[in-house]
Amino acid sequence: MLEILSITGPIYLIIALGYGVTRWGLFAKADMRVFGKFVMHLALPAMLFSSLSQRPVREVLNPQYLGAYALACGLVLLLGFAWMRWVRRQTMSFSSMVAMGMGCPNSGFVGYPVALLVLGGSVASVSLALNMVVENLLLIPALLVLSDLGDRRKGAWHAVLWQSLKGLARNPMVLSIAAGILASGVGVALPAALSRTVQLFAQASGALSLFVIGGSLVGLHIKGTLGTVAQISVGKLVLHPLAMLLVLGWLVPVDDPQLRTAALLSCAMPMLGIYAILSQRHGHEGISSAALLVTTVASFFTLSAFLWWLGLAPV
Repeated sequence: MLEILSITGPIYLIIALGYGVTRWGLFAKADMRVFGKFVMHLALPAMLFSSLSQRPVREVLNPQYLGAYALACGLVLLLGFAWMRWVRRQTMSFSSMVAMGMGCPNSGFVGYPVALLVLGGSVASVSLALNMVVENLLLIPALLVLSDLGDRRKGAWHAVLWQSLKGLARNPMVLSIAAGILASGVGVALPAALSRTVQLFAQASGALSLFVIGGSLVGLHIKGTLGTVAQISVGKLVLHPLAMLLVLGWLVPVDDPQLRTAALLSCAMPMLGIYAILSQRHGHEGISSAALLVTTVASFFTLSAFLWWLGLAPV
């Protein structure tokens, strides 16, 4: 168990540090947006490009992993949406928000640092890139369109889909994935000085991303229906990894054992960090913020138990 805590301990200590120094006023919560922008626009893209450009394309574009990850996330999204829409009789936008909380993990800010400690930088970066492809090209656009269908505004979902596609064309992480795969495919290597510069930015991604998550939790309160918050948390931390176990065992096996582990770990993470921001469009930011806070705190215990069950130790 001490080996497991050597993984989760540093992760959540950094999150707690980010929360503490922001709560006590050393940093303002607005500063977390600046740090987060640095991570999303420079550090993580540099890490993705650096890793992907140095690996063969066939190792990066792993159809088994892409299929398994998309299917596991899709199953949870469908179950979460169906439960809220047809059992709980909620609106389409609310049902979509709940489904997003259950089936869209925080691959960049939490998942990557955990995978980095457990599996090493090479596997962690490839897993993150594949996750980003599925999440940005499929899951998030589909959920945003679905939530807007409930507004009954003519053309609303078309506008959201178009905005999502335009956003992808400017997304630094998506662009870095494409650039890394292209560089790998044509065999282009950066000059030594430029390569070291990219690696220095890449090394800043892990700890700073966790620090940002901690600082971003300051000011969030457990509002809304506690029952719904609990359902979102259980769906994300329990149902999602179980769905991936089902997919890997019965539907889409992934041959590479390390990528198989990375897929399981990805699904055991709390929901994406911009969950509350995406929920603002339809006025659900209160309950989504509460779910983000509860799920992030609870994930320390569920992730530790999950790592213990898998028998994993840090590399």
